[in-house]
Amino acid sequence: MLARQADQAAAAPGANIVEVRGITKTYDEVVALEGVDLAFPAAQLSALLGPSGCGKTTLLKIIAGLLAPDQGEVLVQGHKVTGPGPERAFVFQDFALLPWATVLRNVAFGLELRGVARAEREARAEQHIGEVGLAGFERHYPHQLSGGMRQRVGLARALAVDAQVLLMDEPFSAVDEQTRRKFQEDLLALLAHARKTVIFVTHSIEEAVYVADQVVLLSPRPGRIYKTIRPDIPRSGSPEAIRRDQVYLDTVEEIWQVLKQYVA
Repeated sequence: MLARQADQAAAAPGANIVEVRGITKTYDEVVALEGVDLAFPAAQLSALLGPSGCGKTTLLKIIAGLLAPDQGEVLVQGHKVTGPGPERAFVFQDFALLPWATVLRNVAFGLELRGVARAEREARAEQHIGEVGLAGFERHYPHQLSGGMRQRVGLARALAVDAQVLLMDEPFSAVDEQTRRKFQEDLLALLAHARKTVIFVTHSIEEAVYVADQVVLLSPRPGRIYKTIRPDIPRSGSPEAIRRDQVYLDTVEEIWQVLKQYVA
């Protein structure tokens, strides 16, 4: 088998930065998540994948502290999550930028809320604006940017606060396929340098296999952990070579065989 079931019990002590324990969440008598247990290794990218309505975004928001579970708990570095915290940053699907603020102000906004002095927060913001390829656009406003550029602003804002855990809710779904692939490559390059822990919601099997160290498959509502797969893909070649690699192709097909039973 080209992808293996993750054995969380074998993880080295301290290897998991985020732990989800017995999470259940209900909306108006509809059970969205039920008894979810999951661990996220530090400095790795974990993708949450499953059919629509399986609770991927709900789980991400519970980890972020934006939603409270009905049962269970989330631990980040051993501390129970009771709300948003500085060790976590959320990259929203719809960008969630301040329309009246420049790119520089948007990226620096989280630092501003934390009371960081203006000169320092703007210097840090400019650094991350450059890292996401937007140098020269610091004085532009969101309405002057393309969708892909606005998403880069959202990523730069998350990087600027230097959170250890990045929570990304379908961050590339609003851009065309060419831009999406470039974003995937840029994200992996950034993470190789920044060594962040990323929890990444996506509907794309190909995207999950390409970017993730572990792919978590959720069952249809109520969402439960069906399987965790760790793609064993050689990443030394070009992006094109990786996407043609037989291990990559076989892992995509393996996941599709699991998920296609849930497609109407």
